[in-house]
Amino acid sequence: MRTIIQLALMALMLGSAVVNSLAFAGDLQSCHLRPITSSQTSLQHGQSVGVLYTENTVDNLHYLERYHDMAVNGAKDALDGQIRQAFVNSSDPELAIDWLMNSLQGAFVSVTVYDNLDSLVQAHPDVVVMLDTHNQLLTQRNSQVEARFVARFYDANLQYIAKAEGSVAQQMPSVWVQDKTASVIAAQIEQQRDVQLTALRQFDTSLKALVTAG
Repeated sequence: MRTIIQLALMALMLGSAVVNSLAFAGDLQSCHLRPITSSQTSLQHGQSVGVLYTENTVDNLHYLERYHDMAVNGAKDALDGQIRQAFVNSSDPELAIDWLMNSLQGAFVSVTVYDNLDSLVQAHPDVVVMLDTHNQLLTQRNSQVEARFVARFYDANLQYIAKAEGSVAQQMPSVWVQDKTASVIAAQIEQQRDVQLTALRQFDTSLKALVTAG
């Protein structure tokens, strides 16, 4: 009984932390770059890359930060330690963005993140990347966990080249039930991290297929 009461409290708080944070923008809705023609430029290791986060990515980072903060600080001393740590571990707001940046840095000779398109254009990188991310985590009303990562590449004239992507969606068994032990619940919550990692590995594979050694 104590575990389900604890979970109900955490569910309520997590639900309030993620309101209006589950929208996913596709096809450059929040990128403001809409290519008319495709570029003949190929992606090569020796190129310099300028990165812009889409509005969707910025919103999603804020969503993860709120979720993670609630996992760390919500219902202190009232939630089983295993369950709390599982929520904390599986909602790391830096996990995906750090992984994606490391992937790009491994693929190209230089990678720089810019605050806006004007600054990026003035810097004249060889390639422009619009980085779009989406994560959806567990709440009492949602058991569909998703991770989608897309890097869209453009040449110096902002003509579309290609995209690298990874995407996983997984329906989780409900953790908001009375007949499960804390360790079982924690293990299920930890699967949120596995979903992210699988999508990130898919992204790595997709990126490597695009970039040549030239």
